[in-house]
Amino acid sequence: MSGLPAAAAEHVARTLLRRYGVVFRALLAREADWLPPWRELVAVYRRLEARGDIRGGRFVAGFPGEQYALPEAVGKLRKTRDRVPDGRWAVISAADPLNLVGFLVPGPKIAALAANRLLYRDGILVATRVGGEVQCLEELTPAVQWQVRDLLMRGSGGARRAGLLSAGSGPRRSGVPGRR
Repeated sequence: MSGLPAAAAEHVARTLLRRYGVVFRALLAREADWLPPWRELVAVYRRLEARGDIRGGRFVAGFPGEQYALPEAVGKLRKTRDRVPDGRWAVISAADPLNLVGFLVPGPKIAALAANRLLYRDGILVATRVGGEVQCLEELTPAVQWQVRDLLMRGSGGARRAGLLSAGSGPRRSGVPGRR
C-alpha cells in the first residue's frame, strides 16, 4: 500500500489522466515505482466517474480491465478512429510520454532520450532515429527514405521543405515571429 492521503492519490490519478487522456493498468507499468498501486488508483477513478468528472469504459482495444478517460479524450479518440488516413506525418521525441513503442505500441523499444525520434504516418510508426541512425520500419521509395531521414535529422522545418508536412501541421509556432 502506498500510504498516500486520499487528496494526494487523487492528484496523481488526475495527473496521469492529463498526461495520457486514457489510463489503464498496463499503461502504468512504465511509471515511477512510488506511484500508488493500481488498486488505489482504480478506487479514485471510480469515485471520479461516479461524480461525472471522467468516463469509464473500453477505449483502447487489446488491453483488458478497467479504463478511464477524460471526457474530451473520448471525443478525440472517436474523431481519430473515424478519420480517413491522409498521409499526415508526425515526429515526436522518444523522451515524450507518448513514446509507447515497444511497450504498448508494436515496434522496437526506443530509449527515452531527447535526441531519439519517432516518425509516424497516419498514426503508424514508419521510422526511428536512435543514436543518430535512421531506420525505416516499412518499405519506402528511395526519395521518400531520403525525406524521412532529413525529417528525423532536422525536425519539422525539414519536413515542411521536403513537402512531407503541410504548413498547418507540425509544431505550433509561438506568437513571436521567427520563434518556435
